[in-house]
Amino acid sequence: MNNIIIKLKQLVVIVFMLSFIGVFSQNKKTIKPNVLVIYTDDHRASGIHKLGGMDVETPNLDNLVTEGIAFKKTYLMGAFTGATCIASRAMLHSGRQLFTLEGQGRSIPAKHTTMGETFKNAGYNTFMVGKWHNDNASLIRSFDDGEKVMGRGVYLVDHFRMPFHDWDKDGKFKKEDAYLLVYDENGNTVKRAITKEDKRGPIGTEENGPHTSEVFAKHASDYIKNYKKKDPFFMYVAFHAPHDPRQAPKAYKDMYPPNEIELPPSYLPQHPFDNGHMVLRDEKLAVWPRTEAIAKQQLSDYYAIITHLDAQIGKVIKALKESGAYENTIIVLAGDSGLAVGNHGLMGKQNIYDEDGIHVPFIISGGLVQDKGIEINAFSYIHDIFPTICELAAIEIPASVNGKSLVPVINNEVAEVRNSTYHAYRQFQRAYRKGAYKLIEYVRAKGFNKKTGEFEAGSRVTQLFNIEKDPWETTDLSFFPEYFEILAEMRREMMAKAIKLGDKKESINEQFDFWDYY
Repeated sequence: MNNIIIKLKQLVVIVFMLSFIGVFSQNKKTIKPNVLVIYTDDHRASGIHKLGGMDVETPNLDNLVTEGIAFKKTYLMGAFTGATCIASRAMLHSGRQLFTLEGQGRSIPAKHTTMGETFKNAGYNTFMVGKWHNDNASLIRSFDDGEKVMGRGVYLVDHFRMPFHDWDKDGKFKKEDAYLLVYDENGNTVKRAITKEDKRGPIGTEENGPHTSEVFAKHASDYIKNYKKKDPFFMYVAFHAPHDPRQAPKAYKDMYPPNEIELPPSYLPQHPFDNGHMVLRDEKLAVWPRTEAIAKQQLSDYYAIITHLDAQIGKVIKALKESGAYENTIIVLAGDSGLAVGNHGLMGKQNIYDEDGIHVPFIISGGLVQDKGIEINAFSYIHDIFPTICELAAIEIPASVNGKSLVPVINNEVAEVRNSTYHAYRQFQRAYRKGAYKLIEYVRAKGFNKKTGEFEAGSRVTQLFNIEKDPWETTDLSFFPEYFEILAEMRREMMAKAIKLGDKKESINEQFDFWDYY
């Protein structure tokens, strides 16, 4: 591997005040790279064929892997709400680890400089398309402009009937300003106001209007095609797919007959114990037990929406190439969380199993990648993406960022920037990964529901997996005597890591603490 894998194919390294990767220049004029960040929703790492070998067709994403650098061990650190994408997106945009977010991550305070802000301050034109799951203030300060903003308080649970907002520079995004995109009698896409008759879905089809993935891809592509400014651009495209409802046009659904779907090794009809959050919206998407037929249907739908998403991402990459911008663009593709879809008897992502909840795809690709098809097996988190992109673009990493740049690993200067990972889900679950092993600890703990009040849930269970030999986490080793020493060491290190990271209820403004019940 060359000492510098990603470089800007010019002549002279421009050295900045910190040890950034060099931005090369021509005729002593600094040329900054464009940056395209694509974020997918509930997209587990094995949801890209080339990364997981599963029977899901993702030719465009596979090509990003072939033409770029794939990080094989990138993880979501965790979350303190069932909507894990709230914490995930806060970590992505702030570059901060879970226990140093503002509460659950719903808001990104002004003292935490965002990724968009950082590039804007460096002279970039910043633009976003798609889903935003944090506060309006952080959205507006991050981007100069945006298009088809989703997630601003109006949601019909339907990819074909998704409420959108136009960009509001004042950051109000009023509910009454949301609208749907529908087809008129001539097949043209037009705006329509949302009415009381618009019931929650999923009831839409491709006959009603364009799919969210098609909408976001179109406006991202239009931005690229029409971009004429001299300043480089930083564009964030946040797809809602493959988040449920797992809807896709019929042509994509027909690609995956449910009876032909092969279930992963971790398929179970029911989770073997109460993990603390077994009854919530995501888990109600399929009846208990999850029979093989049900699991195959769910996985069929998941693959269909992923393949449709892949086609839309392909359109954005095509626009980059046709515009001539591809050669000077860093493309980043990542997912915000894993998803169970039948693994371990679960449907959602409210857990800290790998594929079911925390293992995500992360790829750096584009015309600036010189050595292609590289796979990196060093541990990384979602909140490492922000500082990594900064260093690749030779932009100073904000002081508020506490993620770690992966550029030293990319450059083959070090083997890793961390030797373990730590994960948390609410007050019920903690995990620690080091080397070949992964420890998951569960507790029975108190919780609070606004409707029903205080409750108790969960089980005091320990799991130990050899994740290298058993990546789907099917064989618990914790009760075998030959693993007792490893188990004790993992427990000691997990507790020490919790203290170091600040895993306590005071840090996250939570009422209940895992460690009070462990």
